[in-house]
Amino acid sequence: MTTGLSYDGSVSGTTSYVTQIATMAVVQPTDDAFVIILPQMITYAENRIYRDLDLLISQTTNNYALSGNNVDVPASSLITVQNIVLSDGSGNSYPLLPITRDFANNVYGNDSITGEPKYFFITGGTNEVTDYNIYVYPYPNSSYTAKITGTFRPQSLSATNTTTFISLYLPDLFIMASMIYVSAYQRNFGRANDDPQMAVSYESQYKALLQGATMEEYRKKFQSSAWSSHGTSPVATPTR
Repeated sequence: MTTGLSYDGSVSGTTSYVTQIATMAVVQPTDDAFVIILPQMITYAENRIYRDLDLLISQTTNNYALSGNNVDVPASSLITVQNIVLSDGSGNSYPLLPITRDFANNVYGNDSITGEPKYFFITGGTNEVTDYNIYVYPYPNSSYTAKITGTFRPQSLSATNTTTFISLYLPDLFIMASMIYVSAYQRNFGRANDDPQMAVSYESQYKALLQGATMEEYRKKFQSSAWSSHGTSPVATPTR
């Protein structure tokens, strides 16, 4: 069974993330500089893992009301959009296909072309820093609710959120990604430093662990060999 990490080791069956990183970095957990970099170290490690693995647990589905042919989506709610299904309130569903802005402008250039929406494209929102807009076409001929499935960023590990999926089930990957960041903290990030191989070694180990974790995520989502949940066998004949 995996021995997970919690922020300070206060959760039964886990070890302390802060203490383990401090031990590997050869620094006191209460060191002022170490405490300052902890939040960004966690952010760096978690973001690398979320981007590299496309974790199943980072998927979510939210409902949004259409305003005209537009849905305004806060970036804090969805990082990426995977699919959109409209509902008309009578039990009818309409899956949408992604298109380009050029296609939308050329084919549905004005709001007089109405019907059951079939397509969507995404652009920056009113506030491009915090949101983005999704436009559906043809222009809706009725009131619809958009069910949007995509990825989000779960709450980070912290003193108040003492465990996460990554800390509990991918602690080895989490530690390696964190130590890459620590290499910069210790000025061991380049060839002219005291230990120029430190960052390279942790990066190499992170990538080795990432391969196995990636395959596991594919299996969870039935995206493994032949769209199954099974790992690829080097001896099975015939292959799937």
